[in-house]
Amino acid sequence: MIRHLDMRKEILYHVEKLLKDKNRYMYTVVSPVDFTCFVTKERLSCVEIESKRFEAIEPGDRWGGDWTYAWLRSSVTAPMESEGKRLVIRADFGSEATVYVNGIVRGALDLQHHDVTLTRIAKAGERFEVAAEAYAGHSGIQPVLGESQLCLFEEEIYQFYIDLECLVQVRNHIDPDSLRAAEIDRGLTEVVRTIDWGLAKDALTDNVRKCRQRMAPLLECVNGSTAPLLYLMGQSHLDIAWLWPMEETKRKIARTMSNQLALMEEYPDYRYVQSQPYLFQLAKDLYPELYARIQQAVNEGRIIPEGGMWVESDTNLPGGESLIRQILHGKRFFKEEFGKENEMLWLPDVFGYSGNMPQIMKGCGLRYFASVKMFQTYENVSDPFPYNTFLWEGIDGSQVLTHLLDYGDFPIRVNPSFLIRQWNDRVQKDGIATRLVQFGHGDGGGGANRDDLEFLRRLENLEGVPRTVHGSPIDYFEDQIERGVPDAKYVGELYYPAHRGTYTTQAQIKRLNRKAEVGLHEAEIWGAAASLLQHRAYPYEKMDRLWKKLLLHQFHDILPGTSIHRVHEEAQAELTELNGQVDAMASGAKEVLAGSGRSGVTVFNSLSWARKELVVLPEGVEGIADRDGKTLPVQRHDGKRYAEVETPSAGWAAYSVTAGDVTLEALGLAVLTATKSHLENEYLAIGINEYGEIVSILDKETGTEWTVGHCNAMKMYRDQPSAFDAWEIDRGYQTAPVALVEKAEVYVTAEGPLFANIRVERMLHRSKLIQDIRIRAGSRRVEFHTTVHWHEKNKMLRVDFPVRVHANESLQEIQFGYVKRPNHASRPHDADRFEVCQHKWAVLAESNRSFALLNDCKYGIAVQDNTMSLTLLRSPTHPDETSDQGTHKFTYGFFVWNGSFLDSPVVQEAYELNYPVSLVHSGNQAGHKSFLQTDQASVITETVKLAEDGSGDWIIRAYECKGATVSCGFTFNLPVKTAYETNMLEEVTADLLAAEGKLKLDFRPFEVKTIRLVLLDA
Repeated sequence: MIRHLDMRKEILYHVEKLLKDKNRYMYTVVSPVDFTCFVTKERLSCVEIESKRFEAIEPGDRWGGDWTYAWLRSSVTAPMESEGKRLVIRADFGSEATVYVNGIVRGALDLQHHDVTLTRIAKAGERFEVAAEAYAGHSGIQPVLGESQLCLFEEEIYQFYIDLECLVQVRNHIDPDSLRAAEIDRGLTEVVRTIDWGLAKDALTDNVRKCRQRMAPLLECVNGSTAPLLYLMGQSHLDIAWLWPMEETKRKIARTMSNQLALMEEYPDYRYVQSQPYLFQLAKDLYPELYARIQQAVNEGRIIPEGGMWVESDTNLPGGESLIRQILHGKRFFKEEFGKENEMLWLPDVFGYSGNMPQIMKGCGLRYFASVKMFQTYENVSDPFPYNTFLWEGIDGSQVLTHLLDYGDFPIRVNPSFLIRQWNDRVQKDGIATRLVQFGHGDGGGGANRDDLEFLRRLENLEGVPRTVHGSPIDYFEDQIERGVPDAKYVGELYYPAHRGTYTTQAQIKRLNRKAEVGLHEAEIWGAAASLLQHRAYPYEKMDRLWKKLLLHQFHDILPGTSIHRVHEEAQAELTELNGQVDAMASGAKEVLAGSGRSGVTVFNSLSWARKELVVLPEGVEGIADRDGKTLPVQRHDGKRYAEVETPSAGWAAYSVTAGDVTLEALGLAVLTATKSHLENEYLAIGINEYGEIVSILDKETGTEWTVGHCNAMKMYRDQPSAFDAWEIDRGYQTAPVALVEKAEVYVTAEGPLFANIRVERMLHRSKLIQDIRIRAGSRRVEFHTTVHWHEKNKMLRVDFPVRVHANESLQEIQFGYVKRPNHASRPHDADRFEVCQHKWAVLAESNRSFALLNDCKYGIAVQDNTMSLTLLRSPTHPDETSDQGTHKFTYGFFVWNGSFLDSPVVQEAYELNYPVSLVHSGNQAGHKSFLQTDQASVITETVKLAEDGSGDWIIRAYECKGATVSCGFTFNLPVKTAYETNMLEEVTADLLAAEGKLKLDFRPFEVKTIRLVLLDA
């Protein structure tokens, strides 16, 4: 007698074999389908291909080349035997393809969609014109055309297989000794003994129907009263660019949306969530017929536009204003296009989340946050994240309800195994009874398929599987609020303990992004000023277009530098062009403000405090004098003339052109000293060795030595992470140093009177460093103007500053504030943060003094004990084999301060390094003008612009930068009629009292405030 346990195993083996053979029985081949073909690099519509010459192509033929597309075409006729049945095409083009049926985009063939339905109820003799656009890829290997077939889809057999898989998966996850398991075993045994694939068609259909009838009672069993509830969200994560160029994304959105619309025709209850308005805009511009169907589905509540941002942006690297504009443009598109308000920020695949995101979200009207990435750490984390559902509190105290999902299997299939694991794998074992769960194929788009929706029909409340509801993610959050938010709070950034290399990879893109953010800041403030004072039209449409271009390139695989070479190449070209356009906009506005003529120069300062800065005089200008007629000192360096000018806050100062400059002798005693080994001004004496390293930083004010080792020390390491080349920096990188033994050539290039400069030229392995070490008179800042000709592969370049500061944490700037991070590895989460993201500055501070590193485009930094290590360059070889090769120009510096961090000008120094004053050769009539002043140094005015609604109102965005509660007075030299406080979307939230252009606002630590000024002239 066979033991019962052996019988169970045998039956399960039979079931597994049945499931493997399902395609063999689900499709009945009617006939082969022959295609004709032509190949192109153009993006064409289905109408435009009619004029092209198609040629025959046979199975086994190779087609196309890198970056090309094949259009394939065929005509098929429904045969007699298809009458009343589902008729499909199974085509193998060797690649992903968009499929058109009778000129309408009807679906796609991809990893999770293996056929396209021509009709669900065929009529014999009906003709179908089929066209497909297939991508050849870019691997250097041509795709091969496979067999394509016209098939009858055997619906009853398909439903049998879904029933069977559903039950066997439940069986495999429940207690094998339970009554439920025994009943399923009994049912499966009878199915295995009943099914007979040798029967003829009608008889086989009856046989399969009988098997389904046996399984039906088992699929009708429901859960008890304590079963958890999963809110299922149909979606498709579609990377704007990654392992494919943006040109391919323009096809992917058509494939994805047509797939989902086809499902909705068959499954009226199906709801699909699509984020990223940029993708909707692509569909609108390129596929008008498809977009009309999308609009209808949105109006019917079947497509849910939700997600918050224009694209799924990185949140570590973009500036605070960029993140606000991501949401502003994202929400505005969905509101204007569909009448839908977004409530959730959905960033499933972003590499960590800034500590100020809760404030930015709330300020933009987003109530909920959801992501998937925090639990996908590739075994690279020593301290897993503790919550799924919690209140996330940002650095200013703002809180948003947050849920972190799990990826689950890849690709995702909504079956019992997936749902059971989604519940069992939660990290928060107590306090929650529900979860939000995504489904649908993603990364390259695609979305759900029929299997997912058929499983969902069976899994609403199936015994042994969590209960499910399907719809909008907002339903999940509203239900959670009704149930009560769990007693769980997480404070600060959601640091992602992986992908740390993304702070540095593709340095050129990061530099161009920083410059574009600065440039748009300049274009907006001077555009507003020119509109007010010179009635120059404010370029609303162009500004909108350029902001969207920048936001697009902040996508989380573009700005972090984790895409293929073509994506990076195109991004650099686009951002270079954008910077040129933005600079031209700002220059045009400043020229109008400065006035005509060549008798003077006007210096513009967009920051909200008065400044004294070096400028390069225009060609042909030998000297300048201030408004009192005093001629300013001029210094010649590298063929240029430099002068030190003063400008008021958020305004400009005019200087007259003079025939000559002031001589060095006329200045009196020089305060700068420069030799090959020494730089010195009133405050600092700097020692330099034969490698260009700083061996001493003597503070002349206190007699203190700041160094404890060689600063500005270049360090190179082998950089070959165990996986994800462009993304990762391995924990143990310091164990693989690359010796840099060649000494530098060091020589003096400037000795004052305004600044002293030492030039350092040095080989770094196969690369060359050219660096100007510069100190100004009257400054406690030392700058390193750096050029690197980078020719390394799988290497990382850092610069170290070991300093005499004792602290247990370091401070790094993020958007609208800073975070504190450990500079030690005492606990697992401390150790995980061995490389972190900064913006313009990082600080080691004692209670009475600070050492700061400043930068103009470098984001990665490590701080270990008292050593600050700025990550300068990487050179990964996947997925871009030429990452970062070539010439890089950047500036970093240090700033030392005696006194508390709260009272230090560190933040202003970092802004001044990034936002240089600008000079226009003009007439001499502009005078001095300041639009605004503030009376608190820790309140920074980040943005001055005209309102998005075209009203002509002025928008001022300011924030508290030091983590202090302050009351700040604003003085506006503008014809203010009324003033309002608004949210970040510029919607009025409160009246403000502005008497004679003055108002006072209370700021909590790191609070961002937006002011709207209605002007009399408007």
